[in-house]
Amino acid sequence: MDSIQKLHDILQQSRHLCVFTGAGISVPSGIPDFRSAEGIYSQKMHTRYRPEEMISHSFFMRHPDLFYAFYKSKMLYPNAKPNAAHRFFAQLEQEGKTVSVVTQNIDGLHQAAGSSRVYELHGSVHRNYCHRCGRFFSMEELLALPGEVPRCPDDGEIIKPDVVLYEEPLDDRVVRGALHAIGEADTLLIIGTSLVVYPAAAYVRYFQGEHLALINKTPTPMDKEAEIALYDDVVEVIEQLEKIK
Repeated sequence: MDSIQKLHDILQQSRHLCVFTGAGISVPSGIPDFRSAEGIYSQKMHTRYRPEEMISHSFFMRHPDLFYAFYKSKMLYPNAKPNAAHRFFAQLEQEGKTVSVVTQNIDGLHQAAGSSRVYELHGSVHRNYCHRCGRFFSMEELLALPGEVPRCPDDGEIIKPDVVLYEEPLDDRVVRGALHAIGEADTLLIIGTSLVVYPAAAYVRYFQGEHLALINKTPTPMDKEAEIALYDDVVEVIEQLEKIK
C-alpha cells in the first residue's frame, strides 16, 4: 500500500492520536529550524559567543542585553501564521477525534491553528514574566517596551521569556501531561524533529500504541521502529493526505 494512503487510513482509524512536533513543522511558516545550514544555530551574531551559549540561563543573567539582541532578532516571529500542517491536526480535533500535541516548539502555532490539548515542552515566546512581581506580558507587549532589555513598568525588573533556556529544567507539570498523552495514544506521529534534543527526544519511548509514523526531511533514530517513515516536507505530505477522499 502507498505510504500516504496507509498514513491516511491510520489517522482515520486512530482513536487517540498524539502528534510529537519539532522545528520542522514550523519552517513552512517562515520560522527557521535550529540545526540546518540556514538554522538559528548557524546565524551567528557575535564573534565571541555561540548561539547555544547565548540562549542559556547563565548568559541571560550575565548579559541580558546580548541575550535580547539575539532573542528578538532570531527567535521571535510575530507575523508567523499556522501552516497547513498545524491546521490539519486542529481540524481533526474539531471533527471529534482525540488529538494531543506534544511540541518542542515555542512559537504557539498549534494553539493559533485551534489545537486545544498542547504540551509545550520548551515553553512559549507568547508568555513573558517580570522576574520580581510576576506580571505577565504577551510577545507583542514585550516588543513594545522601550530599551534594549525589556523591563517591567511597575518595578523596573528585567522580564524573562517563559522559554526553557539551556541549563533550565523542563516544567514537571508539562512533562507529566506530555508523557501521559504519549503513553495513552494508539497512534504516535512524529513530525519535523531529528530526535536529538534531550530529554524531550526520549519521551517518544513512552509510546506503547499500535502505529508509529514519522515525517521528517532527514532520518531519525526512531526510523527502524516506525511503521511509516516519510522523508519529505510536512506541508506536501499534508496536502497529499487531504486529497484522499
